[in-house]
Amino acid sequence: MPCHNQSLNNVTTGQEHNLTKHVRFAASSNSSSVPVAPSSEAVDDVNKQRLNGNCPNGGGLGPDVLNLGPQLKLLPLNSQILELQTIIRDKTTSRGDFVFCADRLIRLVVEEGLNQLPYSECTVTTPTGHMYEGVQFERGNCGVSIMRSGEAMEQGLRDCCRSIRIGKILIQSDEETQEAKVYYAKFPPDINRRKVLLMYPILSTGNTVIEAVQVLIEHGLQPKHIILLSLFSTPHGAKAILQEFPEITLLTTELHPVAPTHFGQKYFGTE
Repeated sequence: MPCHNQSLNNVTTGQEHNLTKHVRFAASSNSSSVPVAPSSEAVDDVNKQRLNGNCPNGGGLGPDVLNLGPQLKLLPLNSQILELQTIIRDKTTSRGDFVFCADRLIRLVVEEGLNQLPYSECTVTTPTGHMYEGVQFERGNCGVSIMRSGEAMEQGLRDCCRSIRIGKILIQSDEETQEAKVYYAKFPPDINRRKVLLMYPILSTGNTVIEAVQVLIEHGLQPKHIILLSLFSTPHGAKAILQEFPEITLLTTELHPVAPTHFGQKYFGTE
């Protein structure tokens, strides 16, 4: 199972799986170039093209528009995802409907996040005695939520992985300097040997995530072993994170210059 609680033994060996991933991503024409955030008009235009299936890369966002590199991965846009995004952004949505739709969108992101974890081929025997060739996930994965809004994604991860361990980071902005500061951090003791699903639903400036990743690095984790799961991201936030840590995998459903920053308050009922 991808959520197995045993330490991952081959994370540091550089072994990579080569099975096809179905998530679409924004590819860069020059992987060494500095990411450039697109304009709001370009993002809106490409989102419409994504929905209509007329985008480059068979539904992904093309290099001419995003240029944020292959580490930025977006769920293929369809009417279901767009409706969930619409309900979450609608100010007239009741809290019950908001939480219901947010949980559905979270589940979709978590499922795709699990799809980014390493796995290997295996063969099993079916009850009828036939041999079946499939895959099995490597062991040693964990989740880390950035409090408080990141905690909204924990249940979605546990619904997919019942025994997965989840760490927490509390980061708040200083009232005077507006700089992000770490107030609390607790991780599995062997986190430096694990693949980490870092959960934070709304990426606005990216400062909070950058600080959280820095804490994980201080605990011995390599950025390439971090998969950042978010629901909504601004182009500026995605650019800031990937420019600071180009090896991170960033998975989201939408890039839009206006992020639904009310998410945490409405989800937890603290409006």
